Amino acid sequence: MTTDSSGAGRDPVAFGALLPFLLITFGLAWGILALFILLPEPMTALFGELTGRHPLFFLAVYAPAIAAAAVIARGDGAGGLRRYLGRLLLWRCAPAWYGFLVLGIPLVFFGGAALKGDFFTEPFPFHSLPALLTALALTAIKGPVEELGWRGLALPLLQRRLAPIWAGLVLGVVWGFWHLPAFLLSGTPQGAWSFAPFFAGSVAVSVILTPLFNQSRGSILLPALFHFQLNNPIWPDAQPYDSALFAAVAVLVTWLNRKTLFTREGAVTGVIPRAGRGDAGEG
Repeated sequence: MTTDSSGAGRDPVAFGALLPFLLITFGLAWGILALFILLPEPMTALFGELTGRHPLFFLAVYAPAIAAAAVIARGDGAGGLRRYLGRLLLWRCAPAWYGFLVLGIPLVFFGGAALKGDFFTEPFPFHSLPALLTALALTAIKGPVEELGWRGLALPLLQRRLAPIWAGLVLGVVWGFWHLPAFLLSGTPQGAWSFAPFFAGSVAVSVILTPLFNQSRGSILLPALFHFQLNNPIWPDAQPYDSALFAAVAVLVTWLNRKTLFTREGAVTGVIPRAGRGDAGEG
């Protein structure tokens, strides 16, 4: 829905909704993980060991989507929530973006693995088709769901006040920092990684996603597909070199999109599309 530059237009989700969104997002995710960090024995005895497949870990991952749904439902009820979810059907963008989604992201991971020196030493992690399909299904319903909150709500709200490049950077810092507690638990996927490269990679990816989001008129689907590719279990573990390569890609993407990233003109700032209109609109 169209808004003015202050975010106080006709979109029922005002800029001020960013604060409750962040409070719910951090409160829910960090609250769950903090209990396992501070009270590991009673929490493990009660709920079992926290792993990447634990229902409570899924709940923590879903925190941005839950927060976005709560904020949108409060602002515009069930009808607004339905129109917001309609942004999952937006798929049009430049073919180059699809090329990067399908080929570019795998090249980053395989290139990072080659730099790491384990490109030819790491075996394929799945020994059967059912195991592979299960891993892909779990990946599809975990990390990509975050995008309902990060790009679905937070990015358009930030673009009401900031040029896209700065909105992407700010969101990348918040997004990366939000993952911090997962690095403090041995059972989570992030437990084996270093936080600093992951954080830098999150900021870089957020910058890359920003022009994709704006060119697709506020699509949630394409950032979710991007997120899936980031977590695709087929790709080799290339940390921390993949983060360095994503940073290089972010610099290139910024240069190629410099005419739109440094101005708010044309940036998508709407959260809830108007009835009968597919895209989220601009400020």
